[in-house]
Amino acid sequence: MTSPDRLREGFAVAITGAAGGIGSALARAFARRGARVALLDLPGPALDALAAELRASGADALALACDVTDAAQTRAATAAAVARFGGLDVAIANAGITHIGRFAETDAAVLRRVMDVNFFGAVHLAQAAAEPLAARRGVLVVVSSVAGFAPLAGRAGYAASKHALHGLFASVRVEWRRRGVQVLIACPSFVATDIGKRALGPDGGAPRDARTTTGKPASPDAVAEAIARAAIARRRFLVLSPVGVASWWLARLWPAGYERIMERRLLRGEAAP
Repeated sequence: MTSPDRLREGFAVAITGAAGGIGSALARAFARRGARVALLDLPGPALDALAAELRASGADALALACDVTDAAQTRAATAAAVARFGGLDVAIANAGITHIGRFAETDAAVLRRVMDVNFFGAVHLAQAAAEPLAARRGVLVVVSSVAGFAPLAGRAGYAASKHALHGLFASVRVEWRRRGVQVLIACPSFVATDIGKRALGPDGGAPRDARTTTGKPASPDAVAEAIARAAIARRRFLVLSPVGVASWWLARLWPAGYERIMERRLLRGEAAP
């Protein structure tokens, strides 16, 4: 990895959830730097449009239809990216979904679905990309959340999936260090994407509570730029935004206070269970 502005020729990146808000912003951020970009996502016009946009800008972009909950599909898509680009320097586990609803009212099937996409989707990419990343001493980026190190009322299953990412990939980082692979865990706070609009409700349908965030959401472009720079610098951990940094410290130094603040901001007006 050379400069944060222009990457060496042949630098290759694979991104899951590439057609979404953060994913597409990440694709643009790396393409601007000259990277060849593999876009992994469910098939659809958004994926095709992003690939066409990047190609029109002069980037080498490859659209790969892939359901990250399917290990075989993820392996095949990753192998296709490696075959096309000749290797892989950065793999970004970005695909994710969320849910909104009180834990006691949420079907276990919803929690399993969130875990399947957010946790096992990252597992499938990491295992598929392990050898190609080792060959180039690359970087695995895991897009987690502030909910990966602090509680998130109303999205307990989402927080569980992100906490699981931290436990797994902090351990994987140790295992992969001798192979020359860095693992970056990136933790945005609320971001202005459509993830909340597509959230699952307690029964798997639309959520009944429209309140999804607190504070001003960050822009996907700003989040992607910070993650791209951190990956190129081979950082191990990144907390984005002042809200995220404050949450990191407050959840550690005054956890009871953090929980009370969250209760007031995210559960206001709700009756006790």
